[in-house]
Amino acid sequence: MPSRLPTVALLGVALACQGASGQTPAESLKLTLNDALDRARQYSQTVYTASAAALAAHEDAVQAKAALLPSVGAWSQFIYTQPNGSPSGVFVPADGPRVYTGMANVHGDVFNPAMRAQYRKALASEALAKARSDLAARGLVATVTQDYYGMVVAQRKAVNAGRSLQEARDFQDLSEKQERGGEAARVDVVKARMEVRGRERDLVDARATLEKARIGFAVILFPTYSQAFTVEDDLDSAARLPALEEIRALAGRNSPDIRAAEAAMAQQDSALAAARAGFLPTFSVDYYFGLQSNQLALHNPEGQNNLGSSVQASLNIPIFSWGANRSRVRQAELQLDLAKKDLSLAQRTLLSEMESFYVEAQAAGAEIASLRDSLALAEENLRLTRLRYTAGESTAQEVVDAQVALVGARGAVDDGLARHRLAIANLQTLTGAF
Repeated sequence: MPSRLPTVALLGVALACQGASGQTPAESLKLTLNDALDRARQYSQTVYTASAAALAAHEDAVQAKAALLPSVGAWSQFIYTQPNGSPSGVFVPADGPRVYTGMANVHGDVFNPAMRAQYRKALASEALAKARSDLAARGLVATVTQDYYGMVVAQRKAVNAGRSLQEARDFQDLSEKQERGGEAARVDVVKARMEVRGRERDLVDARATLEKARIGFAVILFPTYSQAFTVEDDLDSAARLPALEEIRALAGRNSPDIRAAEAAMAQQDSALAAARAGFLPTFSVDYYFGLQSNQLALHNPEGQNNLGSSVQASLNIPIFSWGANRSRVRQAELQLDLAKKDLSLAQRTLLSEMESFYVEAQAAGAEIASLRDSLALAEENLRLTRLRYTAGESTAQEVVDAQVALVGARGAVDDGLARHRLAIANLQTLTGAF
């Protein structure tokens, strides 16, 4: 035991002096939970990736919609064919040795069910990407909330460890005075000093735990983990837990898991419609305006117009594809059936997780009053036991036991408050804020 004390003392000095070592900035920030969430969203690669995917899916929907609308294009062309003394030149299809083309074209798909189904699929894909973006954001909320209150509890436990150490030192002073006055045995002083050494180790451990929590949390919040900061302690101001019926209604409206599963099913439904459209004909119309002549001029040598227009209508009827269309339909039906089962599973999972988190939040909230009452009793027990020890009516072991009980009661209150806040946060990841 004596050989460990220098190591413990050195660790305490290292933790106490870390802020002055130049690795952390002198200025320390104090963050609320909302501040931490804003910073985490700024630096979270997962949220950025999901948001970028949602924006890209929106552009896919814009492009699919544009494909349904008439398009306008233009092109120019010059063809030279080697002359051979005939009007057309050496190549039979040529209209002449020189052909000039300048055309503007308006194209429109009058009937194309596959393209319309692709547009609906793109809209469903956009909804799916947005739901996944919400899932990433809410997952980040859960992570930040857990780390935030983990640091709050670590801060509280460091403070409580300091208080417990001071109480142990006070009892050590008392026992030494009693020994000098011949009112206590040497063993009482030994027990008191052992308790002080134990509380000193607890304080070092509590500060180390706080520093590790700070470092782990800083990775999410800042570009560098060496940023010094603290978090606001709001464990005593948890949100009111609504009734279960209200929670169910909120979950049904706001759950990104359900929205993602519904969007995936709509996406596969549109994919099935697009596959079935492979059996249907398509009809399109093209309008051309411009010139295609042997002279780059508005009129030919005879004075006739080179500039004019034409309309072309196309009807494409699928007849035989070696079963490829039928295979695509069957494939889309299988994927739609899987999406329906995924939606059913998401609904059942949401209900089970919601009720589980609700029960946890209820139990954690109900225990807080009992934990605080136990803490008050432990404080009173220590006070009375010390009075009895001063009067010679109790032993040093009883005082030490009372101190240990008080340490446990303080930690239990902090853990209980954090448990309640995390249970509320888990519910909010399913339902949104309430």
